[in-house]
Amino acid sequence: MANPERKQFQTVSRRKTPETRGKAGGAPVLAPEAERNKDSIMKRHTDMNTETLYSDAVALLRDLIRIPSPSREEAGTADRLAAFLSDSGIETPWKKNNVWAFNRHYDPAKPTILLNSHHDTVRPNSGYTRDPYDPAIEDDRLYGLGSNDAGASGVSLLAAFRHFYDREEMKYNLCVAITAEEENSGSDGLECVLPELGPLDFAIVGEPTQMQLAIAERGLMVVDCTARGRSGHAAREEGDNAIYKAMQDIEWFRSYRFPKVSELFGAVKMTVTIISAGTQHNVVPAECRFTVDIRVTDRYTNEEVLDEIRRHVRSEVAPRSTRLKPSSIPPAHPIVRAGLALGRTTYGSPTTSDQALLDIPSLKLGVGDSARSHSADEFVGLSEIREGIDLYIRMLSAIL
Repeated sequence: MANPERKQFQTVSRRKTPETRGKAGGAPVLAPEAERNKDSIMKRHTDMNTETLYSDAVALLRDLIRIPSPSREEAGTADRLAAFLSDSGIETPWKKNNVWAFNRHYDPAKPTILLNSHHDTVRPNSGYTRDPYDPAIEDDRLYGLGSNDAGASGVSLLAAFRHFYDREEMKYNLCVAITAEEENSGSDGLECVLPELGPLDFAIVGEPTQMQLAIAERGLMVVDCTARGRSGHAAREEGDNAIYKAMQDIEWFRSYRFPKVSELFGAVKMTVTIISAGTQHNVVPAECRFTVDIRVTDRYTNEEVLDEIRRHVRSEVAPRSTRLKPSSIPPAHPIVRAGLALGRTTYGSPTTSDQALLDIPSLKLGVGDSARSHSADEFVGLSEIREGIDLYIRMLSAIL
């Protein structure tokens, strides 16, 4: 059934053509091979087992690793993802370097679950001892940039989506979105796609959590502060030293404790990380600038924290952004209960992801270990991918 809340698209392939090459998202084009083989593709979906899903996921992840995809430069991996879905007979819209799809029997009367992960990466660091774009397999390890963060989660979510794609009579719709610009918190990733997806009930965000249940994530807000004084000669009793004014506010940031404390994260954490003032040794500075990194818990919104800061400090306070919000899902939510029943544990994640852009309940749950993210010689375990696909399917089966 068509979804009146979203645009209609044909089954597409994003393999580059003279018309679309070099564009972040060309007009949808028909994938003839998918159309010709529709019946066989549908039968393959029906007969698909976990082993097939696993082998397809590993092959796709190796393809993605071979294609450099630093943030804002993900067109190649977006093409590969769209072609993979199109070749599976799945309608694949895209916008910029983001691709997504809905289950075949979408019903607008039902709530929709978002399955999201990202396909952009950081740039390889200088500590690499192997080719970051060579998806070598050694024993249980698949190496390569983006293998752990977050390619393994992305291909595992796609496997789970394919498992349910042709199912009828589900309680929820499924939408899978593999998006760009997560690593740089860019606005041309998940944020620009959300308006295209229609109403969403809750989300599973694929980031490396060792397939444990991150039921909350800290928000992030960075504020630039400016204390203003009046310049004068340092040898005389002149001027109004902006550094001294800034010191009073910096002490407040160091010592203040927000009254509401999170059960998962504790208190809101504020850390002054940069300070700059003065032009030369004999001039009283008229201005002192400093920057504060603020990790907001699930007990506050970014706007509430910003209001509290402005009530207490004399410096001018300018947030760089308030869009990276704290996020959470109730511990009693059915998807959390499904994970607990499978032996998973809950925790609060200190790192920030695209989960911060969502205004719906969201669970961070993914393949791999966050400690490996952005590290040299990044890898993910093949057994971790197999486990991830299995757990995604079993958890979703419990609520669908």
